Amino acid sequence: MKKFATFATASAVALIAATAQAQDTAEAATADVNADTVVATVDGTDITVANIIIAASALPQQYQQLPADVLWEGVLNQLIQQQLLADDLEDVPARAQYAIENEERSILAGEVLARVSEEAVSEEAVNAAYEKMVADFVPATEYNASHILVQTEEEAQAVVERLGAGEEFADVAADVSLDTTSANGGNLGWFGTGVMVPEFEDTVTSLEKGEVSDPVQTQFGWHIVKLEDTRDTEAPTLQQTAGQLANEIQTAAIDEYVAGLEEGADVTRSEVEFDPALISNIQLLDQ
Repeated sequence: MKKFATFATASAVALIAATAQAQDTAEAATADVNADTVVATVDGTDITVANIIIAASALPQQYQQLPADVLWEGVLNQLIQQQLLADDLEDVPARAQYAIENEERSILAGEVLARVSEEAVSEEAVNAAYEKMVADFVPATEYNASHILVQTEEEAQAVVERLGAGEEFADVAADVSLDTTSANGGNLGWFGTGVMVPEFEDTVTSLEKGEVSDPVQTQFGWHIVKLEDTRDTEAPTLQQTAGQLANEIQTAAIDEYVAGLEEGADVTRSEVEFDPALISNIQLLDQ
């Protein structure tokens, strides 16, 4: 047993030393690698580290979860096979050449848009946009109301009589209201203008806090409405709006930049009247 323990300890030490050596070798190899480092050559065409990185970054998210060694080998094999297939194509079809042109145009345009966005969207720009938004913010009134919904005017009058006799609004709502809010005493929660149908909104906005309306008809039936409370809206926080503001800044910067390019460019559109149905004529590419 003692000899076995000694052997196991020695093996562990050797394994640790070998692992450390392998890590040192890998780190040394990685230190010499750059984007142009050749990983494989297919009939004279190099496949580089950059090719692998870009191909891997374009894969669907589920593939990004694979272990790095599996992903590396899979992408490398794919690129090798693609190069073999590409080399086997003697005559590039016109449709493929058009696709290559569009892809190149799209990639280069994307690089410019990324640069414009990066320059435009900064913490300072977002903060300035937020300060302007807060300065321009006009509070709006929100309402918290409850209602009892019944089918006929006669039923609505009966509800009014029960409330006049002293029954609690929530109890009557739970007893007779056809709306799903009856389980919550008829309470509709907080809402602003433009949410409810006009007849209902007009009634709510005409009430004082705690006041109950006369029956009012809408497309849903007859309502008796109680205004529970009102409040003024507050400006959203920077955290709540930062993403939206960044998108607005980005969009405005891109629109302005593209407009400037268009203004300074010589763009000529054909005067020929094209049939829009051509857009789906894929056979035209091979003619």
